[in-house]
This record gives sequence, C-alpha cells and structure tokens, in this order.
Amino acid sequence: MTHCDAPPPIPPPLQPRERPGLLSVVLPAFNEALNLVDLLPELCRALADQAKRLELLVIDDGSNDDTAWVVRSKIQQGLPVRLLRLSRNFGKEAALCAGLDAAEGEAVLIMDSDGQHPIATALQMLAEWRRGFDMVYGVQNGRRESQSWTRRGFTRLFYWLIHHGSRINMPPNAGDFRLLDRRVVLALRTLPERARYMKGLFAWVGFTTKAIEYVPHCREHGVSSYGLVQLLSFALVGLTAFTKMPLRLVSLLGLLVSVLSVVFGVWVVLEKTLFGQPVSGFTTLAASITFLAGVQLLCLGIIAEYLGRVFDEVKQRPLYVVQDLTPPLLTGKSTRNEASV
Repeated sequence: MTHCDAPPPIPPPLQPRERPGLLSVVLPAFNEALNLVDLLPELCRALADQAKRLELLVIDDGSNDDTAWVVRSKIQQGLPVRLLRLSRNFGKEAALCAGLDAAEGEAVLIMDSDGQHPIATALQMLAEWRRGFDMVYGVQNGRRESQSWTRRGFTRLFYWLIHHGSRINMPPNAGDFRLLDRRVVLALRTLPERARYMKGLFAWVGFTTKAIEYVPHCREHGVSSYGLVQLLSFALVGLTAFTKMPLRLVSLLGLLVSVLSVVFGVWVVLEKTLFGQPVSGFTTLAASITFLAGVQLLCLGIIAEYLGRVFDEVKQRPLYVVQDLTPPLLTGKSTRNEASV
C-alpha cells in the first residue's frame, strides 16, 4: 500500500464526562433589554439541572437601552446572572473575548442574547460535551436558501479563499453558537491578535469537534445590527487574518497583465513591420493606461488591508475596556491584559 492509499488516521476514543461542576453561559448583548427579560429566566429553568452550578454572564457591549438595568434586576431576583459592562461598544468579537476571559466554568456555552439560538440545541451540545467532544458548534439549517444569489456567491468565494489559502477547516454556516470545554477556552485566551475573527479562531485551535444542525428562532424584539457593510468588513478581517491567498492572486494578476502587455507589444510590432498597419493612437493608449491604473489600485488596496492589520497589531491596544463587573470574578484573574476603569 502506497502512502497515498493509506487510510485516514483513526481518531482517539472519546472520554465521557460527568455533568460540569460549573456551566458558564456567555451572552454578548447590545441593546437587547427586551429579549433578555424572557431569555434569562428561560435559560435558568432549562439549564439548572445540567450542571452543579450555573452562571449566566451577560456582556453589555456599550448598550444605550435598559440592558444593564434588566440584568441587575435579575441578579436582585436571585438568578445566577453576572453583568460585565464594557466602557463603550467594542463589537461582538471583543465582547465574546471579554466573556471568555471572565467565564470560570468547566464548560462554556456561547449564545446570542436575541433569543434566536434554540435552548433545545444547547442541551444537545451539552450531551455531546459529556460524550467527550471538546467543542460542539451549531450549523444553521436552510440558511443558504434564505440568502440572495449574490450573497451566496460571495460566501462561496470567501470560503474558497480561506480553504485554499490556509490550513484550517472553517465550516460554512457555523457561527458563535457553540459549547467549549475549559481547555479550549484557555487555548483561545493565549491568542494575542487584535483583529479578532472568532469563527476562524475556533477552527484554528482545533480539538475534537462536533456539528449540530439547528433552525434559528425568529427575533421577537429589535433588529439585527449586522448589515451588508458590517458583513463585508467582517469578511475582510477574516480573510486578512487567516489567508494570504488575495496577495497571491494579485501577484498572479500582475504576472498575467505583464504577459498580455508583452504579447500585445509583439503583435503591434508585427502588424507594423509585416502588414504595414498603422499603430493605434490615443484610444488604445488611454484604454491601456486606464486598465493598468485600475489593476495597480486594486493591488494596492489589497496590500493596504494587510498593512492596516499590521498597524492595528503593533499598537498593542487592549481588546476592550471593562467598566464594571457585577458580581466580581469568582476566582483568579483574567489571563488577557485588558484595561478597566
């Protein structure tokens, strides 16, 4: 049997676990007061018997509604809820990092605060974690059918660039809805980059994973803050953080343009010397200059995106700034160098 015909390696057997001593649920929230009113008690009822202890950690990412007031009222009612308020809106990726830094559980469940992630799927994730999987993530079922053909095309292009330009396997239609073992959380805390694309970081750290399909619930209150511009910006962060394929493609584009230019130059010379055809004038020259200028600007724009990521990294600013934490951390301190006021 040749090396190419060798069977794939057999994964190690899973080690079953008991229910966690502490289950942390990380809930990033930006103006989700109306959704949290019902979601927090529902989570407490559904997850109370899934762990010896339960904590619901709400990260208020600079909300300007009553999100903090709602969470504090649930704390006063005796629910196992903690509130971590950031000093301003740092974005969902930073809020997720803040939640993972503050979570103390043996298992950490990440859910959105809008109530669209089914609790029944979260219970399935816990069952798979007890079977031995280190990371269990949700995959939206039927998401592609609900998207326009333009968005599906850009999505396919994005994943093609990721899969052909890096050594990680980033599953499509998987998001932040996932359950992490403690050692996965500790591995994520060691990653120092400022340009955070959590979906890629989850795939990068590896460990044994399991996918579960789910159908998201409809949002009952508010609207999503992710528009087309935000999604495109998010995709650029993911591309520049996990693949150099765009840089390689612009290099190939430059080579192709150079070859075409040489071929065109040879053709013009042959036309003039062999057939006596006059050399084209201003129109050909203007079109060639405009085309080459567009190619150069495209290449410079892609290079500038990567250079901008380097600029963000060398500043060494913290990912987020904590305004207050209620109640305080259960044990120890965060391993990340975040600021607080």
